[in-house]
Order: sequence, then C-alpha cells, then structure tokens
Amino acid sequence: QFCPTKAEARRSAAKIALMNSVFNEHPSRRITDDFIEKSVSEALASFNGNREEADNPNTGIGAFRFMLESNKGKSMLEFQELMTVFQLLHWNGSLKAMRERQCSRQEVLAHYSHRALDDDIRNQMALDWVNREQNIPGALSRELAATERELDEARLAGKELRFHKEKKDILLLAAGQLGSAHSSGC
Repeated sequence: QFCPTKAEARRSAAKIALMNSVFNEHPSRRITDDFIEKSVSEALASFNGNREEADNPNTGIGAFRFMLESNKGKSMLEFQELMTVFQLLHWNGSLKAMRERQCSRQEVLAHYSHRALDDDIRNQMALDWVNREQNIPGALSRELAATERELDEARLAGKELRFHKEKKDILLLAAGQLGSAHSSGC
C-alpha cells in the first residue's frame, strides 16, 4: 500500500512481516512427505525431467529432493533461508570451487544445511570479493551496480528481495574492507 511517510511504511512493513512469520510457521507450511512429492513432481514437469532424475542425487532435481528431504519438518521460512544461502554460494562461486575440490553435492548440502546466513558467511563472501577486486580491479563496483539494478527490478516486480539484499550487503561489506585497507596504508 502507499504510505505517505517513512514511519507509516515501516509500520506497514512490520505488520506484513509479522503476518508472514505467523503464516510461515503454521503447521500447514511445514515440509512433509506429501509436499516433497508434489514439489518434485512439479519440478520434473517444469523441466521435462523423468522420474530417474528425481532419484539421482547428482542431478539438479535429485539435489532439490535431497534438500527437501533433509529439511523435512522445518518451516518454509527456514527452508527459504537455506535456499538463500545456496543462491549466495552459487553467485559467489563457492559451489564451483567446492566442486573443483571434488566435494560431492551431498557433502556440500550436509555442511551448509545446518548453517544459518550469519556474519561469518557474509564476511567470508566479502573476503572473496576483496580478493576478486584485487585481481580484477573494478569487478566489485560492476557487480554492485548490477546488484542494485537487480534489487530495484525485483522490488518493482514485487519479487522476493532477500537474495538481492544479501548480495548488496556482502558487496558493501567488501567495499568497506577495501576502503579500510586503503586508508590504513595497506
């Protein structure tokens, strides 16, 4: 809704957040066997996959099933946070690096399925961007500009903003680390 002041917008956003959290914690919003079967079937239909793909943990749909099954009983809100972690790991190149180190999908999923999106993960990703910037000057500012455009587009389209917001926060954290390194003479 349109809010004439920032204070009203904050109150409105807080009410919506409260309603969403109550809704997402409702027992009907928990990951169950029925939910997993329905979700996997929809994924197979969307990607013209076959049933064998869903049972093979080395395929994308198989990994999706594995993630759902390993989160059985959790709320959709908890699962959404986990998916944001994996989106960030993919965006940051961490998943590719783990694959190059011969880590299996199951090992990666098992490790990160129990990690919340916290300051440690954000700091590690920011350090990756600091290193990237030092190797390819301008990479950070280009990625930040692209991320801000994506955030604006998602906001205007009414899409979920968490992934884009986290990307921006990580990039700003990296820029701050670079700025403090430059100002301290490093």
